[in-house]
Amino acid sequence: MAEALFASPLRPVDSPAAPQVRAAIAASLQSLGITGCLGTMAQAFGDHPHTAAARMRWALSEVRSL
Repeated sequence: MAEALFASPLRPVDSPAAPQVRAAIAASLQSLGITGCLGTMAQAFGDHPHTAAARMRWALSEVRSL
């Protein structure tokens, strides 16, 4: 689920509530599928590893708090 949140347009600065996080995950999975979410994440880590790492920490934190 963190991969789907990572691939979503939701941003940490938005301070999303749980319903927004769930909706973003569902939308990413519906539009990209898990393979597309993983591809988006892999590309981000290749292009911008420092910002991607911070985004993944945020995504993992959000998913754990659900």
